[in-house]
Amino acid sequence: MRVISGTARGVKLYCPEGSDVRPTADRVKEAIFNIVQFNVSGAVVLDLFSGSGALGIESLSRGAEKAVFVDKSKVSVRFIKRNLLSTKLMDRAMVFCMPVEKALKNLKGPFDLIFMDPPYSKGLIIPTLWEISRRGVLKDEGIVVVEHEAKDVLPDEIENLVRYKQREYGRTSVSFYKISKFSCEG
Repeated sequence: MRVISGTARGVKLYCPEGSDVRPTADRVKEAIFNIVQFNVSGAVVLDLFSGSGALGIESLSRGAEKAVFVDKSKVSVRFIKRNLLSTKLMDRAMVFCMPVEKALKNLKGPFDLIFMDPPYSKGLIIPTLWEISRRGVLKDEGIVVVEHEAKDVLPDEIENLVRYKQREYGRTSVSFYKISKFSCEG
């Protein structure tokens, strides 16, 4: 697993061993960044369930202004920091070792890009999207990128978030959400 493009292009990223962390395949990462490429430069990025930090690090390498990494695993946080140091991107990063739900209650947004790649089959996607919407941590023109199992059926809308694109890559799907232009406050 390597950084695909930008200032840290080609730098190897390290990932914890075991089934708790499932790194985003390079071809999936490349496909994601082909879709969000015009939203990365100068962006403030939130990488939830960060694992190795690959998505946030790829964003920084491609010109994001800042990235915030959140993972509850101390082992994952050590790997994220190691990867940030090896890519020389630590100066534009903040890393938090805490559950995502706690982070969303405490982080000050808004963010231009939010990546989330939660553990599969744990029921974390919908509650996390709901919290993102409820807490207002996504900018009006921002994007939430959700990596999930292809067999997962995600709703087209959650609160004020609407899915505008979904792509499948083998057993992995990626859903893209943005704030609906037609949402009403009640």
